[in-house]
Amino acid sequence: MVCGRCEMAIKLELERMKIPTISIKLGEVNLSRELTDTEMQELSNNLERLGFELLVDKISKTIEQIKNLIVELVHYQKDQLKVNLSTYLSERLNQDYSALSKLFSDKEGITIEHYFIAQKIEKAKELLIYDELSLSEIAIALNYSNVAHLSNQFKKVTGFTPTHFKNRKENTRKQIDSL
Repeated sequence: MVCGRCEMAIKLELERMKIPTISIKLGEVNLSRELTDTEMQELSNNLERLGFELLVDKISKTIEQIKNLIVELVHYQKDQLKVNLSTYLSERLNQDYSALSKLFSDKEGITIEHYFIAQKIEKAKELLIYDELSLSEIAIALNYSNVAHLSNQFKKVTGFTPTHFKNRKENTRKQIDSL
């Protein structure tokens, strides 16, 4: 779950199945009771039809937590990150960053840093398309040291400069959860 609509879809499915929940937040649902094997299978099937995957093993949960923390940080958090990404993830997940990094790279085929950059570039694309902020304001909002740094990363990832991307007729944005 990487957005409010995802949370709502999960909530509605759990309510439809009459499964009592304690909380639902990005990537995680806390239930007030254990599910039977039959309920677990039905929930898994229903979620799959909605485009979600039920994660129950620890490795998958950790990967999903890393992704959700990064998505939340880039797309939903208004305050700038006061520490570096590795410290942020280590503190939030209570795990050594090198172990998180290795696990993520092994399972996802990219580094955490590349995933973070991809999310930032998608947010930059969104902000460019909305045309409400200047490139300097976008750089500041995404915690880049300067416009040149944002522009260089943007071109590496997309193949276009931010200005060229903005002026294109067809803007190729990606779904957050497909990154």
